[in-house]
Amino acid sequence: MDEPLQRTIRIGNATVGLLGLNIALTELSGKEISEDDAVKFLYEQVRRKNYIPEQAIKPYQEALRREYRRYFNLEKSALQGLTIRVLGRPCVTCNKLKTMLIDILQEKNVAADIEDVQDLDEIWRYGVTKTPALIINGEVKSAGIQPPRVQIEQWIEEAITKQ
Repeated sequence: MDEPLQRTIRIGNATVGLLGLNIALTELSGKEISEDDAVKFLYEQVRRKNYIPEQAIKPYQEALRREYRRYFNLEKSALQGLTIRVLGRPCVTCNKLKTMLIDILQEKNVAADIEDVQDLDEIWRYGVTKTPALIINGEVKSAGIQPPRVQIEQWIEEAITKQ
């Protein structure tokens, strides 16, 4: 049997890969439960396949709540910064796009969370059928092409001024 995909999430100041989170999120689809119950469910599922130190339980639960809200598009844009997602399976074009993004952000001295989304179900939730796709602060900017550097710079500038 294939190993479950690892999903990377931010816990405090660290980025952590968790096994089984994708499966647990998928199991929640279509269920009518409260957000607190969903977070408890996610924590129990993740804890089975991942080591979670005792002192890190609360930060993990907070991170799982954020991930739950993000996965089911429950966040109502309380922007705390620039969030950029690159959707697509690992490929040359996706890697070039991520590298270009990092270069642009460094040159402009802009802080941003860059998330690499490879799960097809999550990619399709954005209405994207071709990858790579670029999402800045929840808005799909491109799909199926590698946008020119100048265009990406413009999108980042627009996102910064909207904040």
